[in-house]
Formats: sequence, structure tokens, C-alpha cells
Amino acid sequence: MEITRILDAALRKAAAVWITSPGHEPRLVHAHWRADALWVISGGTEPAAPLSDGAEVTVTVRSPSTHSHLVDAQAVAHLTEPDDETVQALKTARLNTKPEWEAVYRLEFSS
Repeated sequence: MEITRILDAALRKAAAVWITSPGHEPRLVHAHWRADALWVISGGTEPAAPLSDGAEVTVTVRSPSTHSHLVDAQAVAHLTEPDDETVQALKTARLNTKPEWEAVYRLEFSS
């Protein structure tokens, strides 16, 4: 899928994306690209993401090299309980903090 290739290339280095969901202003959130999905942690010591289970959202990604707008992609948010390997990857992605979160969402992209 073309959008997955674009997102994979851009999000390998990105640590944050903009999320827009119905009824909310766009919000910058910390995110981690893994297994062809975007993982977003929310609440606790992390900013609250404007997400709910099953929400259709727009993810705005900036270019990792120029920081200009790269792509807007539609995704569906799924509240999930990540496995141990994903938890470790999410913690590792937040290098300078000890993240604690209330919720983890897996954003899956449509073609």
C-alpha cells in the first residue's frame, strides 16, 4: 500500500505527529511507528491525545528532513493493550523521559 510506504519512510525518524479528530483541534502527540501502524500513548505523564476507540482521525506528518508538511493520512484509532515488546519499544522511543500512560492507541491507515 502506497501510504504505508510513505508513512514508513517518514515516521522512522519522527517522534511526533499532528492528530485531528472530529470535535477537537489538531494536537501534537508523541507517536511511534511499528508494524505498519502508528502507536500513540495518551494520559498519565504524556499529553492527552484526542482519540477514542474506533475514532476516524487525520494524521498529519511532517518531513523528517525539511519539517514541512508531508502528508495527511486517514486512520482509525483502536484502544489496545500492547504486548511487552511494544511496551518496551514505546518506552525506548521516549528517550528523555520515563513515560507513564493511561491509554495506548494503535492507528491503522486506510489505503
